[in-house]
Amino acid sequence: MPVTACELLYERVLPFYEALGVSVAAILSDYGPELTAATFIAWGRTNQVDARFIQPGKPDQNAFIERFNRTYREEVLDAYVFASINEVQQLTDEWLRSYNEERPHRALGRRPPTYFLPRPSNPRVQECRAYLTG
Repeated sequence: MPVTACELLYERVLPFYEALGVSVAAILSDYGPELTAATFIAWGRTNQVDARFIQPGKPDQNAFIERFNRTYREEVLDAYVFASINEVQQLTDEWLRSYNEERPHRALGRRPPTYFLPRPSNPRVQECRAYLTG
């Protein structure tokens, strides 16, 4: 079953950062409907998380995610013909694992992002890490 951006944020991303002891003060996004909805804005107020938006027509203000989106689109969405949403999700999961764990990133000194994950002994952090890295 597909997850929405908000579900992903609430159920996976924020708990991961919480387990690392990192508080999220703000979320920067474009004006996508998932992150401008009244429910999201209300959730942010309740949890002291500020919703910040890039200027319309200025994707360079959020260059990191724009770069990621382009890479994902070129290497997954445009590269295959899918028979079902499950097939898209399965291939996306495989691609994300490789993107985060194996693939060298020029901006990170030719290392994958998971190289920089903290290695604390907190069992919750270990659970989050295992969940995110498969």
